[in-house]
Amino acid sequence: MTDENSSSNSPILLNRKNILIILIIFFSGVIAFAGFNSILAYTNEMDFCTSCHSMKVNLEEYKETIHYKNASGVQATCSDCHVPKEFFPKMKAKILAYKDVLHEILGTIDTKEKYEEHRWAMASRVWEKMRASDSRECRSCHSFDNMEFSEQGRMARKKHPRAQLKDQTCIDCHKGIAHEEPEEPEEEEEEEGTNDA
Repeated sequence: MTDENSSSNSPILLNRKNILIILIIFFSGVIAFAGFNSILAYTNEMDFCTSCHSMKVNLEEYKETIHYKNASGVQATCSDCHVPKEFFPKMKAKILAYKDVLHEILGTIDTKEKYEEHRWAMASRVWEKMRASDSRECRSCHSFDNMEFSEQGRMARKKHPRAQLKDQTCIDCHKGIAHEEPEEPEEEEEEEGTNDA
């Protein structure tokens, strides 16, 4: 009889062990996910984004825009414009951000002069990314469908409906909205050709 009892208790013990293992794995996953989300949230904070020396240039420009201070008190921060809300595009943006950190460490853009030297190339990459996503981050706040054109200024009232009909994206017209718009550099080949003449 004791043999029967011990053998009948054995499956119950295994079940309890299995349940305990499943619970441990589940709660470990929940803790890991919460930690991962906390890191993502922290790296989306404006203080984190502007902690690199080179981003101080952007911060000062941004402070002079309507996205920083306005009548309604609504503020768009770095991540609102530069980090997608959807998970996979967000992960891609976070992974590709390594290049910004790398250039900060390498000293490529660590002074205002070096930053200005690379500004056109950096801005062009951001504009291209925004065009490719149909200005997805802009549209999380600004939507043609929700715009009251009659309430807008004369120029916007004319241009926004046309842009909507032409399937234009926000960045096509609003390049200098949050940061100083860089001047397009002259082609070096043209300069060399002119100097030779």
